[in-house]
Amino acid sequence: MATLEELYQYYEVLSDAKDKAGEHEAGFLAIIASVKGDAKEKRLASQLISRFFKYFPQHMEKAMNAQLDLCEDEDVNIRKQAIKDLPSICKESPENLPRIADVLTQLLQTDDSTEHNLVQIALLNLMRSDIKGALQGIFTQIINGDDTVREKAIKFLSVRLKSLGEDLVSAKIEEFIVEESKKVLQDVTADEFLMFMTILSGLKCMQTLVGRQHLVDIISQQAGFDSDFEAQDSDCVDRIVSCTQQAIPMFSKNVHSTKFMSYYMDQVVGKIASVANMEEGEDTKLEVLKQLADMAQWCPELENLPEKLANLYTAIKEYMPIPPPEVVDVEKSESTSEAPALQFSYVECLLFTLHHLGKKCPEFLSAADNAEVTERMKDFKMRLQYFARGVASYIKQLKTDLQGKKPEKLQSDEDKVKLAAYKTTTNIQQIIKDLMHVPPSYKVQVKLSWKPAAAEPAAVATKRPSLDSNKTTPKAAKVGAAHMDRVMYAPPTGKFSSKAGSAPVGAGRRGRGRGAWRGRY
Repeated sequence: MATLEELYQYYEVLSDAKDKAGEHEAGFLAIIASVKGDAKEKRLASQLISRFFKYFPQHMEKAMNAQLDLCEDEDVNIRKQAIKDLPSICKESPENLPRIADVLTQLLQTDDSTEHNLVQIALLNLMRSDIKGALQGIFTQIINGDDTVREKAIKFLSVRLKSLGEDLVSAKIEEFIVEESKKVLQDVTADEFLMFMTILSGLKCMQTLVGRQHLVDIISQQAGFDSDFEAQDSDCVDRIVSCTQQAIPMFSKNVHSTKFMSYYMDQVVGKIASVANMEEGEDTKLEVLKQLADMAQWCPELENLPEKLANLYTAIKEYMPIPPPEVVDVEKSESTSEAPALQFSYVECLLFTLHHLGKKCPEFLSAADNAEVTERMKDFKMRLQYFARGVASYIKQLKTDLQGKKPEKLQSDEDKVKLAAYKTTTNIQQIIKDLMHVPPSYKVQVKLSWKPAAAEPAAVATKRPSLDSNKTTPKAAKVGAAHMDRVMYAPPTGKFSSKAGSAPVGAGRRGRGRGAWRGRY
């Protein structure tokens, strides 16, 4: 085995020979054999193999295996040197590029930050040389590698792919990425799914109308709409909520939410009271209802709409109570009543959805010759009237609390909650007024309270306060019926969730996926 001094001698001979270096076969074989030597010999051998690789095609396989052995050496410094030298080999033997990308992808699992950075740089160099070949090697490990390598490889693509530019990521390359991603999405965890949504949504081909529809179709397959919704199964809930949150930004007047809305109306809304929280302290029910309201705007038609509206009305009855029966206190000779809590956030979502879908099926609430509909409308009006009293009392108190305050003074957490609560309750009030018409009207247009406002809220005037939720999502509002006439303000708690706003594609509902569910495309 060659010593360090002998390796330098071989280097001088091969270097001086220039284009005739291939005539010095014995020297190159001695260099390859040195990968079994000490640390210094290994590091020098790595540099010399990559330097003179192209002159010895007959020993290409042997040299390649020697270099890959160095990439797996126990000494991190030797691995770093070998990783730096690998891309040079690909310049002279591009047919080996997918194989080298495969090996480098496996090396992403290293715990050494410097080595990890070198691996990423090497992979990026390969992608700039032959992006399809590099992607083939990376996807090979994503599909066949162990969980750690798979996770690191997906994360690498989700972060680095967008930095390559359109000159490398051509239309054909994007098509290749989409097809390979579909293979991976046949079996992914929640975290992996969210990272792939970041990858796919960042592609230029997905910015078109056809691309967005394609992405919605991919997400709907991942959601598993062919299976029943299990409200108590947090894994099932997480999958549905995660997938829907990714799809919502794609919906528009041309990309419809019909498939998602159909599943929510058939499977989810009727079970909303039983929905399990995905994490302690979360209000998953509210998040589901917000998604329902978001999607209702982009759903031009639904099959079997009367049956779906009946499911929605079941949920409405859960959160819009009838007036409680009065109970006579014999000792005090006065009537009292139990005061159910009014969940304003839930009701905003439910009424908004009913208001949007009801106009497509007006007979659901206004068929005069149908006894069932007549009874339903009688029940509904009673609930609307009762809820309207609570809304009016709460709005009155909020106006008093915020009256005369200038925008710059409405920056405290408490004031932001009040502003958001005001937006929620005024939305409900406007929708109720529409629905109380005979027959119900569907003319009013409201902006959902958790949607960002276009401008800062104006100061609250003495007579005509102008309030807005700005960009704050409220936490919760509960008002008991016994306090409707004289509401004393207490900061709302419990049911408005500041975490449940819309998130952009790629960020996930809260910037991560938490479940262990595995979806299938």
